[in-house]
Amino acid sequence: MPWDERLQHKNWKVRNDANIDLAALCDSITDPKDARLREFGPLFRKTVADSNAPVQEKALDALLAFQRAADADASRYAKEVCDSIVAKCLTGRPKTVEKAQAAFLLWVELEASEVFLEAMEKAVKNKVAKAVVPAIDVMFQALSEFGTKVVPPKKILKMLPELFDHPDQNVRASSKGLTLELCRWIGKDPVKSILFEKMRDTMKKELEAELANVSGLAKPTRKIRSEQEKELEEESVPETSGANTSEEAATDAPVEIDEYDLVDPVDILTPLEKSGFWDGVKATKWSERRDAVAELTKLGSAKKIAPGDFHEICRTLKKLITDVNLAVSVEATQAIGNLARGLRAHFSGNARMLLSVLLEKLKEKKPTMTEALSQTLQAMHKSGCFTLIDVIEDVRVAVKNKVPLVRSSTLTWVAFCIETSNKATVLKLHKEYVPICMECLNDGTPEVRDASFSVLTAIAKMVGMKPLERSLEKLDDVRKKKLSDMIGSSSDSVLSSGTAPITTSGAATSARGVADSMSMKRSAASMLSGKKPVQAAAATKKSGPSKSTAAKKDRWWVTV
Repeated sequence: MPWDERLQHKNWKVRNDANIDLAALCDSITDPKDARLREFGPLFRKTVADSNAPVQEKALDALLAFQRAADADASRYAKEVCDSIVAKCLTGRPKTVEKAQAAFLLWVELEASEVFLEAMEKAVKNKVAKAVVPAIDVMFQALSEFGTKVVPPKKILKMLPELFDHPDQNVRASSKGLTLELCRWIGKDPVKSILFEKMRDTMKKELEAELANVSGLAKPTRKIRSEQEKELEEESVPETSGANTSEEAATDAPVEIDEYDLVDPVDILTPLEKSGFWDGVKATKWSERRDAVAELTKLGSAKKIAPGDFHEICRTLKKLITDVNLAVSVEATQAIGNLARGLRAHFSGNARMLLSVLLEKLKEKKPTMTEALSQTLQAMHKSGCFTLIDVIEDVRVAVKNKVPLVRSSTLTWVAFCIETSNKATVLKLHKEYVPICMECLNDGTPEVRDASFSVLTAIAKMVGMKPLERSLEKLDDVRKKKLSDMIGSSSDSVLSSGTAPITTSGAATSARGVADSMSMKRSAASMLSGKKPVQAAAATKKSGPSKSTAAKKDRWWVTV
């Protein structure tokens, strides 16, 4: 009798035996490219939704055996199977729920994390709280084991606000635990910045108290299937002394998460049109002009702004930077800074158009204006609107400005840009900027000379002294000594600016044993007070056991 007929037979005992036989057969398969796996893949959509609880459990056993035997190619079946598990398995018996969670984790291991998260979006909307808690727990476990490189946090962050207000206290507790786990991976500040504004005050206070329990550097303890296969291949090749050290360090290094990538873009052009912005900026009263720009500043404070046509807005801001009223000028400058932060590379053309006016405005001595200009100029560079190579001509003009404050402030900004650039960028730009600085060392104003020394020091810290050698020959002994002293005093900073040493454990933990355990020993709620801070567990290197014995020998559990 064909498999599909056995698995859908009207007699539950036949279906039960069919699932047991299918699990045994999958366990016996040692080649993930075995053609039989493609035959079995489409069967699980219906089997895991069996109305008979014992049969459903055996169907999940067969699914787990299939997932262990397959490779990432099996992820093509993930969506339909995950949807069936969400619909039928998360309110079942405890053992059924555990096996369902183990299946979800194996789909993540098989590189179907996006499908997994889409299924979780449906699961957390279940009206039955009993089904929501296991969904939160399995997201917590996936994040804890695989990390944010495999399990993108953006969708999880979107799910959490609704869960914070869930009527069931267990769901709220689990959502808090998942939030704390996110803090371990992407940092407390990004999580607080994105989520706290959507929380009730009570929940904020509770989470603030729990944040003290979050400690340790989060590191993945489990690898996706392709990484495991690559690791086994490398183990079969004799290792030379020091081989693969840098590669292992790069693999184990914590992934830096940019908060910008975690949020959705916000359209600000539509509400700006409705706010009366265009009439306001043309008003004769300075207060009306300021208020119109203030509305833009407020809308532009969105963490991520949807791209659009901002050219006319920026042309207007360019005029307002030089407004006769200081308050209007400051507001326009701050608005530009917000647009740069929110649009990033999409603001590139407008940023370059505005730069010359902003540098010229550095002649202003009022503290409010000076601070606004400093923040905006820094934001334009840090946000990637341009590099120093792109704006070399603007800098050349600014350092020859007749006002000394413009010259010194421009060079101070250039030093900041170099300090926040990478080595490759500085290697490209130093040929242009070192001659500019050498010329400014002869400036008649001490502040300009000091700022020029700061730029040269920043270059030396980033790429070494070699780019400066020829230029230094032209300096007198006093200036040579001053530059050497400045570079010497910053040598500690140079040493500490490198990547921190990373201790590697060798290879990944055998994920087949992890999945086989089917024991969700850690729940999201385990992160809450009364528990010890959760530390990232170190991965244990194992040689590649045969498929038939891997499930028995490689088990491990993370306990809290």
